[in-house]
Amino acid sequence: MTHDESLRIESLGQELTRLAVGGMLTLGLGAFWLSAVWGASASLQWLAQSTVLWLLIWFQTARRLTLNRADPQSAIYARLGWGNRLTLLRSWLIAATGGFLFQVRPEGAWLSWLPGIIYFFGAVLDRVDGFVARRTGQMSQLGIELDTVSDALGLAVASALAWSYGQVHWSYLLMGAAYYLFHAGLLVRRMRGLAIYPLPPAIHRRAWAGFQMGYLVVALWPLFYPPVTRVAGFAFMLPTLTGFVIDWLVVSGRLERCSEATRLRFDRLTLFSHAVLQPGLRLAIVTLLVFTLWRVGFPPVVIGGAIWPSFILLGYFALAGTMVLLGIAGRYFCLLLIGLLGWFYISNPMDGVDTILFCCVVWSMLLGSGKFCLWQEDSHWINRYDGA
Repeated sequence: MTHDESLRIESLGQELTRLAVGGMLTLGLGAFWLSAVWGASASLQWLAQSTVLWLLIWFQTARRLTLNRADPQSAIYARLGWGNRLTLLRSWLIAATGGFLFQVRPEGAWLSWLPGIIYFFGAVLDRVDGFVARRTGQMSQLGIELDTVSDALGLAVASALAWSYGQVHWSYLLMGAAYYLFHAGLLVRRMRGLAIYPLPPAIHRRAWAGFQMGYLVVALWPLFYPPVTRVAGFAFMLPTLTGFVIDWLVVSGRLERCSEATRLRFDRLTLFSHAVLQPGLRLAIVTLLVFTLWRVGFPPVVIGGAIWPSFILLGYFALAGTMVLLGIAGRYFCLLLIGLLGWFYISNPMDGVDTILFCCVVWSMLLGSGKFCLWQEDSHWINRYDGA
């Protein structure tokens, strides 16, 4: 390392220390405020847990400061840059969310929303920090790694918190632990001297991680409750965990991803999904939705003491169902359907058909609308890198 690089690393370390100290002071102020509205004991536990997580983020960042460059051949940036600062702010929000772990859920008209709101702002910043880094011209290997570390920690914290609140089944904890289990497996292979094979890039990993964050935000809000949140957790978890299993088979050499035979199998699977599975999900959604609404006698509303169908809700269902069937911004309207169904199941019990319907809607949103669509700009927005 040259003298100039050493000076830049030292400058980065000083900047990171200032941010770390500022974050700890802010956590202290937050604990002081919480002690007045939540109680001294709960606020002290929140402060201790969130401080430990924040120091973990500081340590993970400090050991990677030499990666604060565009590529291995480029010079080290003298400043962290606004993209990395926003990622650290996101990590601070995740640490603040982690302070609520192992405690009774806060009660109150607005206090019960606080964990979900904090995590919500962290999830929003996940889309913003990369945009800012690209716009300011300071993309770095440090930013890429910090983004992954923050994503993994956020999913682990939020999934554990959602489980402790009874919002998800215990099996959803596998979603929060998947990243760490995957890398623990890689560590074991290195220790045993076994080969680790390269993992081809896949754009769906980033999109599905974003969907997981969105689901956990809603699960942490006191808005929807089981069985809706548990069914949604299963639906969101299954494709992502399947992806982790496939990735493990690739990196462990059990699946030769670069071989011609494997490539052809994946191409056929992709074609089947695009031409059959994804359009089939759209058709299944509309069919099951019509059956569900017909079976319950349509969503009711009381007007003048008499029970009438809720024509407004029916209109939303009809609009969303039609758009999904035609493939017009199908992912957007699947998201609308998830909200409508979540509200609908507050007063209507879920059975097997409803579970299948809800899963089909979630999977259609995750996978996309597939072939025979009129407009898929929503998929382009989900998969693109803002600011590129």
